[in-house]
Order: sequence, then C-alpha cells, then structure tokens
Amino acid sequence: MDPNLLQWRHRDQSFLCRVKTWFDLLDPSLLLSSDAEILKAHGLLGGGEKLNEKGEAAVTLSLSSFHPDSGAALPLIFRPPAFFPVSGPLVVASFLPHSGVKPALFWQFLLQSYNAGFSHVNRNTSADKVKATPLKHLLLIAGTVSYTTVAGALPQIFINRLRVQSPPLQTFCRSILPIPLSAALAFFSVITVRNEETETGIQVFDSDGNLVGVSKAAGEKAVWDTALSRAALFGTTAAVPNLLILLLQRTRFFQRNSLLVAPCRHISVAFVLCLMIPVSFSLFSQVGTIKRESAGQELLAGAPGEELYYHRGL
Repeated sequence: MDPNLLQWRHRDQSFLCRVKTWFDLLDPSLLLSSDAEILKAHGLLGGGEKLNEKGEAAVTLSLSSFHPDSGAALPLIFRPPAFFPVSGPLVVASFLPHSGVKPALFWQFLLQSYNAGFSHVNRNTSADKVKATPLKHLLLIAGTVSYTTVAGALPQIFINRLRVQSPPLQTFCRSILPIPLSAALAFFSVITVRNEETETGIQVFDSDGNLVGVSKAAGEKAVWDTALSRAALFGTTAAVPNLLILLLQRTRFFQRNSLLVAPCRHISVAFVLCLMIPVSFSLFSQVGTIKRESAGQELLAGAPGEELYYHRGL
C-alpha cells in the first residue's frame, strides 16, 4: 500500500476529521511548491520516520500532489488544491443567465471537460495495471464531455428554441431546472469516466496493507460513492444560490436595486462551491471498506479479517 494511502487510512476516522484534512489539502498555496519540495515530502512519508510539525506539512503537501495508487505526481491543474481556482470561475460562468445558446455551450464545455479530466486523473488507477484500454477510455471521456455539455445547456436551449417569454417559465428554466440537472450530470460524468474500474475491478488490501487481489464489487462501490459526492457538490452549488436569489428578488430592497442581483448570484455561487468542495470530498472515506464476503468469492480464501480496504479516488 502506497504511503499516501496509509496516511489517508489514519486520517479518515470521522467526517469532521476528513473535512479538516481537506481544508488543509485544498489550500491553493500548495500549488506554489517546487518539484523538489514535493518529491522530498513524498520521500519523507515513505521513509517511515516519526513526523514532527514540519513532517505534518510534508504529509499535507504529499497528499495534495501525489496519486495514492501510482505514487506519481499529479498534473498541476488536476491536483485537489487547483479544483476551486479552476472550476470556480467555470461554475459561476456556466450558471449565468446567458443571452444565447453558444455562450452556454462554451462555458458548459469548459466546465464538463475539466470535471471529466479531474475525475480521470484522480481515479483509482490500480485497474490500469490489470488491463489498459486507453483508446476506449479516451472515446468514453470525449463522449461524456459532449453529452454533458449539450445537456448542461438545455435550459438555455429551451428558452431560445421555444422562445420562452413567460417569467414563471423563464424562472423555472434558469433557477429550478439547473438544480437536478447539475447533480445528475455530475453523477453521470463520474460514472462514465470511471467505468473501467467497475469492469476490471480495483485492488483491495487487508488490514495490514497487504495486497489481497482485485475486486469488481469494490470498484463499483468506489465509483458510486464518488459519483454521489460529486452530485452533492454541484447539486448544492446550484440549489442554494438560485433559491437564495429567488427569495431576495421578492424583497423591496432588491426590487429597488435590481443591479445587485447579479453580483449576489456570482458571490453566492463561488461561496457555496468553496464550502461544498471539502464537504463533498469528505462524505466518503478516501480509503473505503468492503465486507470480505462482498468483495468476491475468489478473495475469500486469502483475505484475513472481516473487511478489506481500497482507494476510493476523487
């Protein structure tokens, strides 16, 4: 088991502990660390030395920069600390009340491309060691981005193509419909991009960190949990600001100062997204568990203990 994965197992004791850990790992200043500092931090984890205060900083840097399966450094733009700085402006722009279909498709394409890339890079890569299908996977990612881009722009497409003029219908298309749509598309994106894990399975470990084998049931559970957390992230980010704006627009102050609605919408979207990223990442443990009898018949004989462990991914 990779040193990063061992660290996750020790830190995933409770939901609040996971939230605290993710708040530390999502610090954008970690992106400014040099390659030498990152490699030194990862080497410190693998050395098995007792960690002091500087060692804790090294753990944070390593967990935010290295993949727990392969041990390779993550691309800078797809590291967890880069998720909010990159996706934040894209989410705000995609939730804007666009005047045409093309701007809606453009921002949805950027957002869905980044989400698919983030899910792909931070997936469980132990399946790649068993069976690699790069062309199929690339085609699947391209299809996912294309589908989610068009589906994400559906509210604007409805308004333009059907020439919706009724204020209640416009409110429904711009404020209500994006809530379940955002959650469903985020769920769908993770399920399809990480489909290979459910087909080939992922590696599972015993309580001592020893490799037991490959389990399709663990792969399905890892992908499903991650998809639910991503749906919670984008569904909540769409719901809270939209419902808040609907309430504010009924007040006399915002009726007199309608120009304040747009800034409030942008700020609330960014604020809710910023808070929901560590919360959604913490909904499920990074080191998931699965009952030995559920992992697969072929693993029953060589798996001591009642539970097996696996890397869930992001």
